[in-house]
Amino acid sequence: MTSQSPAFKNHTPMMQQYLRIKSQHPDQLVFYRMGDFYELFFDDAKKAAQLLDISLTARGKSAGEPIPMAGIPYHAAEGYVAKIVRAGESVVICEQIGDPATSKGPVERAVARIVTPGTISDEALLDEQSDNLLIAVHNMEEHYGIAIVDISSGRFSLLEVEGEEPLLSEIERLRPSEILFSEEGSLALVLAGKRGLRPQAPWHFEAETAQLLLCKQFNVQDLGGFGCDHLQLAVSAAGCLLQYAKDTQRTELPHIRRIQVETRSDSVVLDAATRKNLELDVNLSGGKENTLASVLDRCKTPMGSRLLRRWLNRPLRNRSVLLARQDVIRWQREQYRFETLQGLLKHIGDLERILARIALRSARPRDLERLKNSLAILPELQTLLQNTDSARSLELAALISEFPVLADLLGKAVIENPPVIVRDGGVIAGGYDEELDELRGLSENAGNYLVDLETRERERTGISTLKVGYNRVHGYFIEIGRASSDKAPAEYIRRQTLKNAERFITPELKEFEDKALSAKSRALTREKALYEALIETVAEQLPALQDSAAALSELDVLSNLAERSDTLNYCAPVLTEESQLNITGGRHPVVESVLDEPFVANQLELDHARHMLIITGPNMGGKSTYMRQAALITLLAHIGSYVPADSATIGIVDRIFTRMGSSDDLAGGRSTFMVEMTETANILHNATERSLVLMDEVGRGTSTFDGLSLAWSCAEYLAQSVKAFTLFATHYFELTTLPEQLTGVHNVHLTAVEHNDHIVFMHEVQEGPASQSYGLQVAQLAGVPQHVIQYAREKLIMLEQDASNELQTVGTVAVQSASSPQQSDMFSSAPHPAIKQLEKVSADDLTPRQALELIYQLKSTIS
Repeated sequence: MTSQSPAFKNHTPMMQQYLRIKSQHPDQLVFYRMGDFYELFFDDAKKAAQLLDISLTARGKSAGEPIPMAGIPYHAAEGYVAKIVRAGESVVICEQIGDPATSKGPVERAVARIVTPGTISDEALLDEQSDNLLIAVHNMEEHYGIAIVDISSGRFSLLEVEGEEPLLSEIERLRPSEILFSEEGSLALVLAGKRGLRPQAPWHFEAETAQLLLCKQFNVQDLGGFGCDHLQLAVSAAGCLLQYAKDTQRTELPHIRRIQVETRSDSVVLDAATRKNLELDVNLSGGKENTLASVLDRCKTPMGSRLLRRWLNRPLRNRSVLLARQDVIRWQREQYRFETLQGLLKHIGDLERILARIALRSARPRDLERLKNSLAILPELQTLLQNTDSARSLELAALISEFPVLADLLGKAVIENPPVIVRDGGVIAGGYDEELDELRGLSENAGNYLVDLETRERERTGISTLKVGYNRVHGYFIEIGRASSDKAPAEYIRRQTLKNAERFITPELKEFEDKALSAKSRALTREKALYEALIETVAEQLPALQDSAAALSELDVLSNLAERSDTLNYCAPVLTEESQLNITGGRHPVVESVLDEPFVANQLELDHARHMLIITGPNMGGKSTYMRQAALITLLAHIGSYVPADSATIGIVDRIFTRMGSSDDLAGGRSTFMVEMTETANILHNATERSLVLMDEVGRGTSTFDGLSLAWSCAEYLAQSVKAFTLFATHYFELTTLPEQLTGVHNVHLTAVEHNDHIVFMHEVQEGPASQSYGLQVAQLAGVPQHVIQYAREKLIMLEQDASNELQTVGTVAVQSASSPQQSDMFSSAPHPAIKQLEKVSADDLTPRQALELIYQLKSTIS
């Protein structure tokens, strides 16, 4: 409905104003301020009633039809907004900006801000342990530019990737709340199924406009200083991102001060399957329990917890950075310095997000109190950091300023335990401002005056029930019971009649009322002005405060890792540029934390001469645990942490791949086996000799011979062509012959002991292949009925007796014998090269010698 349509003109002026605002935000819920409520109308009201479980009513009629309406108290709006945003919706906050006393017609209203899932900064709407990211993606064919911003902290970064798989992998790492992309082009299909998709008009990604926006934001002439001149697609995405953030916040964004350029070559690349299988900060069920982060995170600040998760999801390949982090951990472990540091850090608030709210001018009184308390800790923290031989600790100390003047100002200005909001005052401490103290004195002395007035009037009138009171509606009054009201003096002016009493006002009381109420109103106005001035004063020091917050976050993470390494008995890994992975007494950090009995530690040795292990052993024997702990130990070493082992020498890796577990993708139309093969294909295409590859039970989702053939060929390709460090777990015992045929391949197995048809898992890794799989014993442990187990034993004996007649080995691939039914191949339309060669031959034209040579060629082709 437009403002020119006849139907629009039939609405009341109030609804016309609402509809004008709503027409600019058709896909968002408009919270329209009316007095003490935010009201929603029409379809917004219906949607809000369902999302918030509130009553749907009607507000009279407009254009002859009832208007659906739902409302919430404005002072309780935060909780309702949080619920709507968590449901993936956006909220337009529309406030009254006109003066009701002077307005003709409806009070003027305007959009104060827009709350979207990716742009929230309010404390109540955010998970304190997780980043809340807004990203924009722009592409040219298979080349993608990504811009990332966290409004709640001011972090802003750019990244470009080649190919759809790396793009989706980065989105999985970032887990953004909103994704902006051009409504034209192919990105809608590529991003299908991702949460928070927000298509934008294509001109929002215009390169020249983006350059101007970014240069203005950072107050520079060009972007060369940020190293992003060559990232044209990412810069275009950044322009869209920045404009969207400004449009939603309805203010400048001074806390976004720099661009950080990320490259995949700087980090250990983890694809989506690897993140899922390693359960870094989300378990396989989607929860946070029993993850690597849950074991490691004992950070004392929320911003430290968030930084730790960023490190876990983006391990680094820069050896010097990692060694510097190790050195900080070493220094903190000496004499248990981390205990003192953590004792101080626990008094530091979430400075990242507090400073963001100050920059956005949405900070609340308790934000200032937390900032005040945090600044008070910094001098003692600095003293401790100066006494160090760790270079990185000294660098962090240099970044952490002390701000004595600001700390003193906040200490004098803000009371202890201030109210949640500044609306009703009571935030600024007494003695801070002389004018405010004087106005408060007038208001606060009202109590004494009213007691004196009541005593005097009782004595003067002889009415013992006379009382002096106040309410917000009628102001000050003298109340006399109905039975004595006829004794009221002549100068008493009736103000209100109640059922059992009369209320009066006198000239003296009226004069006092005007003075007291005026003083209260002026005091509140003065206090709000002082509060805003405090915010401005803090904002002037925003850059130094943000640098200090970033350094405190890193210090918190490193102190946390020092404590964890000491408590959990982790060791410092030796990081080397040489390609090797040598772990003695390695343990799985998560499994170890939940076991009641001691964890069985194991050794792992990989190098150029030993780059693939074929791992066999029983189900539940610990193959997956052994493989995952190798990946987690490697990953921890690449964030600079100590690792759960007796000793470890770890070469820098470029990627970690995992093909483990079974799951389907029903929404995407992919079976369990198809998912498995897709993940396998990704590994075979992208792994290098610097990669760590975990492959568990490749080929088990199809028939025995197809599966064995695939597993064999994948293992052979990784061992011969890629030469990546590979842990290859399998139940195909035929693969244990690979070490006899390929260099660099070795067998290991997980041990178990069988006793009276029962199995005891030893969880110990030993050299050589396993002797059997113990499948029936595991089935028995799982509770399969005994008669089924017995029949399975009999069937196993029959199958083993016939096994020698079922398989023939040609080269290195197991195939079905001629006596068994042949499996059809859905891709058999492509003939064998030998057949193609024969089709081209004219047999009548061959000499005997040429025929003999042809036979040798065909035999070579088949082999």
